[in-house]
Amino acid sequence: MTQDRQTARIGILCWESGHVPNGLQQLETLVGNSTNPASYDYPVRFHPVRGANVHTILENPDREVLRTMIGDAGAMVAEGIRAITTSCGFNAIFQQELAAALDAPVFTSSLLQVPLVQRILAPASEICVITANAGALRPEHLAAAGIQDTDSLHILGLEECPEWNRIFAQPDSDVDLAVIEQEVLGTALRALERHPATRAFVLECTDLPPYSALIRRRTSLPVFDFITMVNYLHSSL
Repeated sequence: MTQDRQTARIGILCWESGHVPNGLQQLETLVGNSTNPASYDYPVRFHPVRGANVHTILENPDREVLRTMIGDAGAMVAEGIRAITTSCGFNAIFQQELAAALDAPVFTSSLLQVPLVQRILAPASEICVITANAGALRPEHLAAAGIQDTDSLHILGLEECPEWNRIFAQPDSDVDLAVIEQEVLGTALRALERHPATRAFVLECTDLPPYSALIRRRTSLPVFDFITMVNYLHSSL
């Protein structure tokens, strides 16, 4: 589905154009990626945010960028957009500020689904979160997403995967998407080996939904990701 400024109900705040590593641009070509229009069965509106990039969102959340996001999102809502989301799950750290500033629902991160998943599973169940970078996913991100119970939560980061890590270590280089697919699946399978009580996966990273179906097939477990969240949000509108 292509963008349609007249009928889009959901606005997606994206990283600034020209500041996206080559590897992430390759991932954007996959259906399921948050910034691929073909990922949606309905029109959405993408909006690049000045100053938003891997450094100001993932590595060191920048409150100046947050202010820009609030202004840009407010303008989108004034133009008819009815809900706001973002193209990076690490924006969870800004969830409360964005929601408080806008007169529209705000879903910054698929991590917002974790409390729901915890409630729909048996009490002894464990959940695995797969993230772009476990070291950068801090307690503040979890708290901002409303996650209070972390005892049954296991966080595995893809920074341990060589090909995935090249996206950030060598931002001007291309990556092998077939290798990344196997790295993502391997991370999920290792999670089950280490934590056999896992009963669901939540994919933090908005680049990972293209691999959700594969994880579901290989693990027979439910997988919640950015697309499941945005589809749910869209259906409420």
